[in-house]
Amino acid sequence: MTGNLTLALLIGVLYGVGTYLLLQRTLTRVVIGLGLLSHGANLMLLQAGGPSGSPPFVGPGGGGVVGEGAADPLPQAMVLTAIVITFGVSAFLLALAYRSWVLTGDDEVRDDVEDARIARARPEDHHHQHQHVDAEYEL
Repeated sequence: MTGNLTLALLIGVLYGVGTYLLLQRTLTRVVIGLGLLSHGANLMLLQAGGPSGSPPFVGPGGGGVVGEGAADPLPQAMVLTAIVITFGVSAFLLALAYRSWVLTGDDEVRDDVEDARIARARPEDHHHQHQHVDAEYEL
């Protein structure tokens, strides 16, 4: 019982720290946060798979009900697949972070110029456009 609670707390800590790092503006922290989130997800998949059991393969002379007490191989297969996908995504993000560092000389994500312009725009600036669209629909 304590193993399950400890693992659940560890999963919560990994998700919490991973989310905090993912919301940072530094690209290396984003990559590390994504890695922590993926480790938390892998542990959660293994936790959901239940306790370990005997191997899922039943050989000759294994009396009793077939599959009784056997471990579920699906969580392990899903974790292996998630590890491969996380490796590919991490490699891609590291390549993007390196390219950004080469171009800007900094690891911090900068604000988009167009987004900043739209955020500074006031609703009064676009009032005449809405009147023009309404006039077209009245015809």
